[in-house]
Amino acid sequence: MPWRVRPDGLELRVRVTPRGGRDAIDGVETLSDGKRVLKVRVRAVPEDGAANEAVRRLLAKALGCSASAVSLEAGATARVKTFAISGDARALTGRVALLTGQDP
Repeated sequence: MPWRVRPDGLELRVRVTPRGGRDAIDGVETLSDGKRVLKVRVRAVPEDGAANEAVRRLLAKALGCSASAVSLEAGATARVKTFAISGDARALTGRVALLTGQDP
């Protein structure tokens, strides 16, 4: 699973495609190292944090939480990033599972 439950919410691993033509969540992908990530594409360019901000807002909208509940934890300049989502971990896990077709 591309997420990990934390005491204050979820940690979500995301593989970002900037300049992807549209803002969308494209499911789950397994990387060459075996880690699973959520595939996300955004229209924004990877300059001055624009793509990171677009991903943050897209995740917030998809998970039904405020943008302030989603924060970038690691990978600001990398394609694979880690986002922290604060809130009820059980509810967030259910929403991510629903978005990705995974079991919670």
